[in-house]
Amino acid sequence: MIAAARRATGDGSNRAAITVSIMLATVMNSLDTTIANVALPHIQGSVSASAEQITWVLTSYIVSAAIMTPLTGFLADKIGRKMVFLISIAGFTAASVLCGVANSLVEIVLFRLLQGVFGAALIPLSQAVLLDINPPEKHGQAMAVWGAGAVLGPILGPALGGWLTDNLNWRWVFFINLPIGVLAFAGVMFFLSEKRAADQKRFDFLGFASLALAIGAFQMLLDRGPSQDWFASPEVWTYLIVCVISLWVLCVQTATAARPFVERGLLADPNFLTCSIFGFFIGILLFSTLALLPPMMQTLLGYPVAFTGIVTMPRGVGSFIAMFLVGQLIGRVNTKLILLVGLTASAVATWQMSQFSLGMDTRLIIMSGFLSGIGTGLIFVPLSTIAFATVKPEYRTQGAGLFTLIRNIGSSAGISIMQARFVDGVEIHHSAMVEHARPDNPLYQAYLGAPLGFDTQAGLAALNGMITRQASMLSYVDDFRLMLVITVLCAPLLLLMRTPKKKTGGEDLHVAVD
Repeated sequence: MIAAARRATGDGSNRAAITVSIMLATVMNSLDTTIANVALPHIQGSVSASAEQITWVLTSYIVSAAIMTPLTGFLADKIGRKMVFLISIAGFTAASVLCGVANSLVEIVLFRLLQGVFGAALIPLSQAVLLDINPPEKHGQAMAVWGAGAVLGPILGPALGGWLTDNLNWRWVFFINLPIGVLAFAGVMFFLSEKRAADQKRFDFLGFASLALAIGAFQMLLDRGPSQDWFASPEVWTYLIVCVISLWVLCVQTATAARPFVERGLLADPNFLTCSIFGFFIGILLFSTLALLPPMMQTLLGYPVAFTGIVTMPRGVGSFIAMFLVGQLIGRVNTKLILLVGLTASAVATWQMSQFSLGMDTRLIIMSGFLSGIGTGLIFVPLSTIAFATVKPEYRTQGAGLFTLIRNIGSSAGISIMQARFVDGVEIHHSAMVEHARPDNPLYQAYLGAPLGFDTQAGLAALNGMITRQASMLSYVDDFRLMLVITVLCAPLLLLMRTPKKKTGGEDLHVAVD
């Protein structure tokens, strides 16, 4: 008891240094979820990959992180929170350097998988540490700081990636992690005290294996489905069967094991589960948008890679403003009201994106991006605060891991689903428009006989190119409309959430809820 008090006091006196150190690690980790987006065309040419294969650079990182995230709580209890932090930072930094020197698709995907494996613990551990070193009345402000690193990394990633790619080369989107990783490692080494659970629980290998198989099979189903004609392929059916069986084994093991891999206490908390489901859909909205916009701006609108990054900057500015306001408002304004305002801002932003066209200028992209950033900032921090309002302190580390896992699954699934819908939508819209490019169409007739008329090979190629560009933009718009529907459907979940009350007397925060 005395040793624990001393450790808490030491961390409290080093609160600022610890916060800076773990936030460096958080930003480094979250930055890599999107920093490679704008550099994908350059990476694709460098490693000679197809358009379908190059997306594995994004999804491999997210999926491996999602699979390894649930191990965070067990490892922190077994070998110590500080040791897990140090191993994760060192491994993630080394894997980043390896990504930068990769010369083939196999190498870069493998090293991105390693990035996800080592980086999985950084986000949930940083969240748990901030909650531990701050008193309950400051948890709102602590989550605002944590949310800034966890969300602004993905938002600012395309801008930084575009600048590095244009001024140096694509390899520097990975090399940038080296100085950040060294500083974070040194800070955690010198300032964070060790913390290890007194009760060493046995590792539930069956629970972990079934969860990992379910996530892997689910992601493979989404990634391979479009190219394999979905359920017309035995391969896709295999992924579905493996996913269903794995989930069934996980459910049985969680319900019957004496010490299950996923704590039943977390699953028995309806408030935590509601917030986790909400976070799943927020992951779809945030990361799908960030994955779709840079390719759209570069391929359809012809923006240079650096300019694409600049146009995305207002999204980060909006999040900065929102998170600053949230830090001041939490504890003074009903947290669900802040979430509702953020959800409304996100809905308006996705509606604006559904108005995109090939003839637009940058104003609509900037306005929708800024408003989307406002919405993200107003959602992310209050959601984390509410999610852990009812979680007992002993479940915080595993709860943070599970919360991040579910959001990561939403992110990877969202990218795959929206990309699959985009590819299918291009074909559908292209076929619909080609039906009107017929000789009996007066507009078609008007171009016959012209130097580049449709009766020449060059003219037909130009016509096909115009139709493909229009079909691509219409398919992007369809994706944004689906995101708008998802945003609106998330609103009823707010009614099921329980917000934290102000602490009174000896009440603990996890029971002070309404």
